[in-house]
Amino acid sequence: MDRLANTVRPYAWGSTTALPELLGTAATGEPQAEMWMGAHPGAPSRIDRGAGPVSLAEVIDAAPEAELGADTVRAFGPRLPFLLKLLAAGSPLSLQVHPDLAQAQEGFADEERRGVPVDAAHRNYKDANHKPELIVALTPFDGLCGFRHPAQAADLLEGLGVDDLKPYADVLRASPEEDALREVLTAVLSAERHAIATTVERAAVAADQLAAKGGPHADAYAAYAVLAHHYPGDPGVLAAMLLNHVQLQPGEALFLGAGIPHAYLGGLGVELMANSDNVLRCGLTPKHVDVPELLRVVRFEARDAGVLRPEEVDGEEVYETPIDEFRLSRFAAAPGAAPRPLPSRTPQVLLCTAGAVELREVGAEAGAGGSTGAGAGLTLTPGESVFVPAGERITLSGDGMLFRATVVA
Repeated sequence: MDRLANTVRPYAWGSTTALPELLGTAATGEPQAEMWMGAHPGAPSRIDRGAGPVSLAEVIDAAPEAELGADTVRAFGPRLPFLLKLLAAGSPLSLQVHPDLAQAQEGFADEERRGVPVDAAHRNYKDANHKPELIVALTPFDGLCGFRHPAQAADLLEGLGVDDLKPYADVLRASPEEDALREVLTAVLSAERHAIATTVERAAVAADQLAAKGGPHADAYAAYAVLAHHYPGDPGVLAAMLLNHVQLQPGEALFLGAGIPHAYLGGLGVELMANSDNVLRCGLTPKHVDVPELLRVVRFEARDAGVLRPEEVDGEEVYETPIDEFRLSRFAAAPGAAPRPLPSRTPQVLLCTAGAVELREVGAEAGAGGSTGAGAGLTLTPGESVFVPAGERITLSGDGMLFRATVVA
């Protein structure tokens, strides 16, 4: 197994304190949004097997079956099919959706055929892969996920008392579910910018006042008022009002499948996703919004937010999803317990989020930390992680929490 040296991405929406507090490092005053663990070409982790630091992506490229196992390569190709992150949102991220695999392949091929540069601001598809993702809260975590039922969205809009919102509420009450959601989202995102900005401002003032009064929608109104503060006049604020507002407690999770509009608003979490950069934005961003392509990808289906809680399987707490490219679970190591063997068929990234956990190769003698070789072990503290190649047998012990990212065997 290899200790990972990981890159922290300084996106503007990142918290200035959450990651430093977890990692036990000094805050710099700058945002620290995501720490990436894996072999994504944008910021691959680095390992050292005795010849100096090298990209994990390069190591896998040099010997994919040795690192990933023949089954994983056969199923997903010669690359690590997932990316694990620590995500620390200090302010709201953009409202967005991800394509399914067929849509990503079609969209990528089309933009390649038309010669759209991969780094162009108006490019929608950076690769030909889908991007399902899972977020597990480490702290209370605020987000938006999936469409509300139209009548509930109408109640929320009408409660603001803004005349300009009445036509949207009327459509939500009168039309079939899919038609209603499609028509209102299309109208909001296609509206003349100055006119919709005025409506957003009025809605934001009303939401702020209603949040202060309390009531059944107070938390949601407060969230929408915060969105409007960060993105004044952005039509994405009204689009967000069509979505479920959810507040996760530590250990709870959301799965974001293809076509499900969502946004993370604030909090610290562990995120696991397929290895892709494909994002179609709906709003809450200065970046490109391709409304026709977005409407082609969005699934106009009302649903509950779908909060997930882990299910225990032989002492491993698993977050079940319908995705084969990744599988996330966690282990609570308890002091005095016998070392626990971890499955070894598939490649793994292991991340400590609390306490201290000791990882040791089966049958290994005591060793010191760093990049390990045969006969070595190491201890992980919060924010530290390792890559375990397929076939390598290790045990877990200590007193802490360990997240395990792998593929479905």
